[in-house]
Amino acid sequence: MKGNVILTGFMGTGKTSLGKMLAPKIGRPFVDLDQKIEEDFGMKIPAIFEKHGESFFRDLEKKAVREVSGKRGLVISTGGGTIKDPENFELLKKSGVIICLTAEPEEILNRTSRRGERPVLDGGGDERLETIKKLLTERQKFYDLADYKVDTTDWSPLQIIDDICKYLKIL
Repeated sequence: MKGNVILTGFMGTGKTSLGKMLAPKIGRPFVDLDQKIEEDFGMKIPAIFEKHGESFFRDLEKKAVREVSGKRGLVISTGGGTIKDPENFELLKKSGVIICLTAEPEEILNRTSRRGERPVLDGGGDERLETIKKLLTERQKFYDLADYKVDTTDWSPLQIIDDICKYLKIL
């Protein structure tokens, strides 16, 4: 397969950590879209949201998607909301295979509460879980457009990587 392997899904499903593991296994460079935006703009994403707002961040994200989707042979992890934008989705889809990582809302809450700031998830505790469930429901129709889905709730990272590799070999 010559195209890119794009990992999408909600925050906390493992896109970055699994992308870092998958890339060397299949012999490709890894690009984390959020990290690219931070490096290109010179500011962390929570600070971008705070200072400039979500729509400004989404413009930066669109620019980064255009750039990476113009390349081939990458493993790309996207932000949780990247594919909500139809242009982003089309560019990514044309550049390769989209794999959506999923997890149960309670597991997402557990994973995201340990990892520091998540600007889209304001509040904490029950409010945070309700926000996760609401956003998952809103984004489900976009995640359903992926070529393949892997539930990361109960599998180890190695099991997930093996499953993705099995899928990629059938392409």
